[in-house]
Order: sequence, then structure tokens, then C-alpha cells
Amino acid sequence: MSKAISFVLCTLSGSAWAEQVVVIGEIHDNPHHHEEQARIVADLDPEALVFEMLTPAQAARVTPRLMEDEDDLAALLNWEDTGWPDFSMYFPIFAAAPDALVYGAGVPRDVARAAMKNGVAAAFGGDAARYGLDRPLADDDQRQREKMQMTAHCDALPEAMLPGMVAAQRLRDAELARAVMLAMTATGGPVTVITGNGHARRDQGIPVYLDRVAPELELRVIGQTENGSALEGRFDEVRSAPAVDRPDPCAAFR
Repeated sequence: MSKAISFVLCTLSGSAWAEQVVVIGEIHDNPHHHEEQARIVADLDPEALVFEMLTPAQAARVTPRLMEDEDDLAALLNWEDTGWPDFSMYFPIFAAAPDALVYGAGVPRDVARAAMKNGVAAAFGGDAARYGLDRPLADDDQRQREKMQMTAHCDALPEAMLPGMVAAQRLRDAELARAVMLAMTATGGPVTVITGNGHARRDQGIPVYLDRVAPELELRVIGQTENGSALEGRFDEVRSAPAVDRPDPCAAFR
């Protein structure tokens, strides 16, 4: 990153945010998590928001007027067809920083499939080596991540699929980090990232790639759990909220 970019200490609403990048994890269907994200965003007043849920093309269509109009923004983003939880959960995050630039890091399905088939470096593009994507994970790390993918999919995946699933996850993590870098270069920060807990974790997710390409960045990572349960991975802070009723996620596999 250019050293010409200057970063400042943000002190807002009585809370001091020394970090240039704040990553806030979530369980996607928990509305309490999104309420907490909106509160943090309002306090931080970031110059840019990075969403896992938006592709770069979607994010490029967002305007300041739309940041304050829930129905129009949802229609513009074609949110109902994205598969994400109801937009009413996410809109308060946009509205909490109506002047922020919006960046998307969502990976289209065809690109994710390309990563699974041809490898993460080829799917990521020209600066894959800078992000360390041109090298395989250590054997123990690869095995751990494959086990996590199997567990996350209710032990129903063919084992042959697991390396590709790990590659797709690495691609999503790196794309989120790349979007952060674009946002920092454009605005100087602070930048807030809205993403799932798995992408937020310090030991595997976005921070791994940011530490590689911009080790000077001041970064804070907040995970969110339910009913005080343990959260897998490393975070600077873990916040808890009440759990929500949801159907058994493994029912479809059975």
C-alpha cells in the first residue's frame, strides 16, 4: 500500500476506535447480530463498507440515496434472488453509514466452481502470489480445513470434493481482503467488513491475507456467537446474542 495514504484515529460517540479496519462476523440468520453490526457501524462511521453478501458489480450500483431507501436498495441488488436472509436484517447496516462507499467481495458461483476445479490462484487472478494463493496450505492446515468443511456440510460431502471446497473458501477470504485493500486505497479508512464468522477469524480468514499484503494495518476482529457458546477460531473479541429458532440444517442432507 502506498505510504502516501494517511490514517487517523477515529473517536466517535464517546468510543475510541484506533483500528483502520474492523471486521465484524455474524451468523447470517441471526437478526441480533445484524443489530450489533449496525450499532458498531454507526459508532465507527466508516468511510467504506465491505460486504461478503454483495458482488463487486452489485456494490458498484449503490448510491447514497439508495443507502437510505430500503425497498429501492433491495430491488437494485435483486436481494430476494441472492439466497441471503431477509434484507430487513441488513438494511440498518447500510443506513448506519449513509455516506460510506460500498464494496462487494462476493464470489459468483461460476468463479467458485473454477477455484474448485482449477485451483484458487487461477480463479483469483494476477496478484495471487502477493496474497500467497500460489502455494498450497500446510498439510495439517489442509486436513483441518477439509474436516471443517465436512462438518459444516453435515458429513454428507464426498471426500473428493473437500479440497475444492477449501479452495473456494480461501478464494472468498482473499477476495474480501482484496476489497478491503481497494477501499483503504480509495478512502484511507476506516473500513468496516460485514461477513460470516468463518471469514472473519484471525487464524484462517481475511486477517491472514491482510497481514500478508498490508501488515501495517491496524485491524480489529469481532466474532459473534449465540447464548455464550464457544466460537471456533481466533478473534480479538467475541460478542454473544440470543439464539434464533431455525430448522435442522442437516435435514436436507438426510
